[in-house]
Amino acid sequence: MSGVQVYYGTLVHSLSLKELETIEQGVIVVEDGIITQVERNVKDVDTFLTTLNLTNYKLHRLEPKQFLLPGLVDTHAHAPQYVFSGSGMDLQLLEWLNKHVFPCESAFKNVQHAEEAYTKVVSRFLKNGTTTCSWFATIHLAACQRLVDVVEKLGQRAYIGKVNMDQNSPDYYIETTQDSLDNTKAFIEYTQQKKNKLVTPVITPRFAIACSSTLMKGLSALAKEYNVPIQTHLCENPDEISFTRSLFPDSSSYTAIYDDHGLLGPNSYMAHCVHMTDSEIDLLASTNTGIAHCANSNFSLHSGLCDVRRFMSKGVKVGLGTDVAGGFAPSIIDAMRSSFFASKTIKFLQRDQYNNNNYDYLQPAELIYLATLGGAHVLGLQDTIGSFVPGKAFDALWIDPATSQGTVDLMGQEDLSQIVEKFLYTGSDRNILHVYVNGRRVSGSA
Repeated sequence: MSGVQVYYGTLVHSLSLKELETIEQGVIVVEDGIITQVERNVKDVDTFLTTLNLTNYKLHRLEPKQFLLPGLVDTHAHAPQYVFSGSGMDLQLLEWLNKHVFPCESAFKNVQHAEEAYTKVVSRFLKNGTTTCSWFATIHLAACQRLVDVVEKLGQRAYIGKVNMDQNSPDYYIETTQDSLDNTKAFIEYTQQKKNKLVTPVITPRFAIACSSTLMKGLSALAKEYNVPIQTHLCENPDEISFTRSLFPDSSSYTAIYDDHGLLGPNSYMAHCVHMTDSEIDLLASTNTGIAHCANSNFSLHSGLCDVRRFMSKGVKVGLGTDVAGGFAPSIIDAMRSSFFASKTIKFLQRDQYNNNNYDYLQPAELIYLATLGGAHVLGLQDTIGSFVPGKAFDALWIDPATSQGTVDLMGQEDLSQIVEKFLYTGSDRNILHVYVNGRRVSGSA
């Protein structure tokens, strides 16, 4: 057995939304990027390995206080917008798009500019532990193809979408309906012909405001023809919702617009979903459509608070998204913290406005689930990534909370659960020694 990698130490992963398993003296055996064996409570790893009859392997020993965590999953980010991330958040959504986003994205017609920007953003996300990301690109076919090339070279697992927009868009940044469909088809074929299991094309209507009925129906048909997922935005901002409803008066709700055009389903996921009626959430649940919760962006663009408990209580799949550059941080660690603060804020509002102190804000185990296995479920990858289970890919982070170059201070009295929580709330990319995708080391601070 050649090329076998064995990892020995503490493992931390989610079994379910509320169950976080910590395995001390754990062993993970990885062959060709796939986990083949997981063992618990192995006191003498060298003796244990002799029982496996491995003839060619490399043993990686984690030091005390270090642990392995499944790779982080970002279910919603805009690759071109990284150019201005951390700036331009002075406006609400629709004004922000016209002032900042569309001028930025239109520049990606220049493929060299696109390659330079995409190399920086994908490298940064990997450094922050995002092993899987669902990307919005731009309307430009050649630049979108270059993003695929960059992701493939750097080794991230990714869903990549060529953005579609044929109405209510600037004259300098818009497509015809036919060009949008033709270029989307060409993009799907370009990506699929690579036969790289790490890179998946995803149908990406920007949102209903920017897409005609003809375009949305055509995109739905392409998703079915090529068996690819669908991503878009939904119910992010009150003004956006009002404008959208005025454009499609025959649909009963914003969510129903997508359903009426064949864009909801088990392979679909919607970003934001801040302002949703109960019937709209029921529609997502009945169609098995997931959501990407982007708390940082929802704060930064003044959109509001998304109560993800409403979705989870009805069985809707939920993952986390950075929504760069609506969100200023290219890190799912930040997304976990922003989600925590959003849920805390909802608890305060429930207490102060409704005299209800029973709201349960998100706990550390739930935040880690949403950032890993929850995101995997949203992307339909729950059998491939998200936890340490034989048969899944080894997408993992080697975390060192005690490293002197990191941002976590351990005082010596912490148990394992406290160490994990300290990393969750005070850690950074400097505490991530190694980042693995499909068994390959692709980034890290070591």
